[in-house]
Amino acid sequence: MANHAQFSFQDASSPIMEELIQFHDHAMMVALAICSLVLYLLTLMLTQKLSSNTVDAQAIELVWTILPAAVLVTLALPSLRILYMMDEINEPDLTLKAIGHQWYWTYEYTDFKDLTFDSYMTPTADLPLGHFRLLEVDHRMIVPTEATVRVIVTADDVLHSWAVPTLGVKTDAIPGRLNQTSFLAPRPGVFYGQCSEICGANHSFMPIVVEAVPLANFENWSSLLSSQ
Repeated sequence: MANHAQFSFQDASSPIMEELIQFHDHAMMVALAICSLVLYLLTLMLTQKLSSNTVDAQAIELVWTILPAAVLVTLALPSLRILYMMDEINEPDLTLKAIGHQWYWTYEYTDFKDLTFDSYMTPTADLPLGHFRLLEVDHRMIVPTEATVRVIVTADDVLHSWAVPTLGVKTDAIPGRLNQTSFLAPRPGVFYGQCSEICGANHSFMPIVVEAVPLANFENWSSLLSSQ
């Protein structure tokens, strides 16, 4: 999760987030190279007397046409690759539904019978020692590790947004519409997120907590919760 005064991304906890961070670094290096080149040319023009005769300068026109096109290609190819990786999956290992309310989330495990629960933020007064204020919930969303999880996101009242930065997911929850996203947690852990769409007075009090556990633990948890 993020820490105080952090300006960079959170550490990646899914393959998609790793790809997004790598693409961000790649795009920043391209932007840095362009800015450096422009600064160099400006400095050269201000410090030296250059010829201003650019009429019929076909070589220069060729360079400033091909070079930007090559830069755009180097950005477009990895971008399209990530978009296809984030695209709809046909055979997820687990499908669940996240429904946004003012101001809590409801989770429905559609692959299981009667496995539905609400997830409210834990009040500060009831927060166990060592847990995070404004981020902990009374019921976490439990998922198995090394499994492709599809999350169908919608809302019951107003616009919300289901976002877990370290997993690289952020999907708008729109009333009357179903959006979907997917992620894979390769290791056990607890991943925190928050509603990322201003949805009312208590917008900042509806956190998201995803806990990835081994498959055996997930099966025990789902069996216990279904029997209640």
